Amino acid sequence: MTAVNRDAKIQATLLALARSRRMQRALAHASLHRDSPLPTLRSSLGYMTSTARVAEDGAAIGHRMTVLGVSRFDGVAYVVEEISGEDAPIVYRLYLRGPRQGHLVMLHSWYERSEDARDIRTLIAALQPTLDPVLPAACEAWMLSTRIIQRRALRLACGELPIRKFALQLVIEPVGTLGPSGRSTVTAFLQPHAQLTGVWSLAPGAPGTDDGAPCDVAIARVTFTGIPSGTGLTKDTVVLLTSGLYGGGSDLHV
Repeated sequence: MTAVNRDAKIQATLLALARSRRMQRALAHASLHRDSPLPTLRSSLGYMTSTARVAEDGAAIGHRMTVLGVSRFDGVAYVVEEISGEDAPIVYRLYLRGPRQGHLVMLHSWYERSEDARDIRTLIAALQPTLDPVLPAACEAWMLSTRIIQRRALRLACGELPIRKFALQLVIEPVGTLGPSGRSTVTAFLQPHAQLTGVWSLAPGAPGTDDGAPCDVAIARVTFTGIPSGTGLTKDTVVLLTSGLYGGGSDLHV
């Protein structure tokens, strides 16, 4: 006598029941909306995610990053992000070598002691004289290319239209054959546009300096629409540029 696999029969019955229920719901929905007009392009998700803006108004200014200096013994560069005149700036370490090369890490220990803007600016003023300065380089010596890796839409709690959200890859390469390069990935809102707004050399001989020889290590600043407020506020990120294919930079989600 052949054994009967009751589990397989039960599973097949449940799947058939689920398919019939879905079909019934689809037919009922089609019957209810049989007299409704066909959806237009303006009501499609693709249209909204390509044209929608945030409903709330943004009165704040964008976030701006500057390179404070380099601690060559520790192998890190210190980066300051200015949020607004009243809020405390955010201080980061950008690792120049080691397993975390190219990663931007916030100095949490400073903010565990105090989040007051005056205290943070006092610590910045005490740190800056101990750092090696960086040299401004000509942005024209590098080119920035962008690529959308992922498209997503976020919906506001009190709004009807979604916010456009992009995972945007940034690739910075030298215009000529010589020079460092790097790449990063950021989260952009509303529009996938970015601009190379600053480059600092960490070694003598950067493009645009007196001797004009290519540098080996540099830090680039890229400005993009990274704050979903009002019509979108700008935000900066910094990318480590090193020699080799795409440099030593890693994908950073900011």
